[in-house]
Amino acid sequence: MTAPTALWPNAPLDDPAAGGDPGSAAQDAERLEAAVAASDAPDTVFALSRHGRRTVRSGGTAPSPGAAREDLRYEIGSATKTFTGLLLARLIRAGRLTGGEPAVACLAPGRDAGADPVTLAHLITHTAGLPALPPGFRARALPAWRTNPYARFPADRVVDAFLRHRPHRRPGTRWRYSNYGVAVLGHALAAATGTAWEELLTGHVLRPLGLAGTALAPEGPAADAVGHTKDGGAPVPPFDAGGFQAAGAVRATPHDLLTFLEAHLDPDGSPAADALRAVRVPVLRRGWDHRHVHTIAWFRHPVDGGPLYFHSGATLGQQAFLGFRPDTGTALAAVCTRRFRAHDPFVAGAYALLAES
Repeated sequence: MTAPTALWPNAPLDDPAAGGDPGSAAQDAERLEAAVAASDAPDTVFALSRHGRRTVRSGGTAPSPGAAREDLRYEIGSATKTFTGLLLARLIRAGRLTGGEPAVACLAPGRDAGADPVTLAHLITHTAGLPALPPGFRARALPAWRTNPYARFPADRVVDAFLRHRPHRRPGTRWRYSNYGVAVLGHALAAATGTAWEELLTGHVLRPLGLAGTALAPEGPAADAVGHTKDGGAPVPPFDAGGFQAAGAVRATPHDLLTFLEAHLDPDGSPAADALRAVRVPVLRRGWDHRHVHTIAWFRHPVDGGPLYFHSGATLGQQAFLGFRPDTGTALAAVCTRRFRAHDPFVAGAYALLAES
């Protein structure tokens, strides 16, 4: 495995966007309608952008909510990490951070970080050597395991668990996906900049990209889609990320998610242009023959014509898939209001739709 100790602000973009077959609006609509039906969820939206032309289809097994499904905000769970990665890239490009800062130094100034500290780069690339969840999480979350387990582990507990952490492996030597690690990163960025997390993300990502339909907390059923259990039969409470905001708190409308993805496809003219280009650059390869490639925000898979960038996410009642392909100028945002279940068709169907575009 190769892993960064810092994130390089001058790394070149190695996959130029090229014009692809734009297809037809009718074909796109037909494919999206099939994907909505196959998802088998109370509420589902598939939103496709092809060279800036948007096609959106929605539906579901439940009666239509009061507002149009595509106008509601959906919990995107771990796909939040793409926003966090872009935020880190913006702070690096602005010269405020390098990515090589020890997280301990940000969270507890003056404390010895040790010879091989966990850096911000390790945290965003899942190479910090941290488990998926902090020690003690399950015991504390158990009473709310089927409702809102993360809400029982607030920010101070996340930070305290990290400051007590004693790594079993040297950071940067092993990839292990960790909600815990990205949560720690969020608190480290807030501490390093002296800015609350919500204000930091809003000021550097949401506002510059014009994402007015994106937030970190629910407002109510008039604005937010309601999640459901695996069978889609019972509603579940809105997701509370507790101290894991950087790892999973974002909720957004499908149109905002498309705007976010379109900015990655065509960064020119955006106030975040340099960072949007940076988050497409591979920084880590792992697995047999280094076939798994990651940027600081996205999983990156090879497909015919060029790479496909994607990230999925899930909460206890909703799922999301975000992805884009520079070679075809295509972006896809898909959301549904049903908890993930075994052999779930939703994410696989969304990935296949984008891969075949």
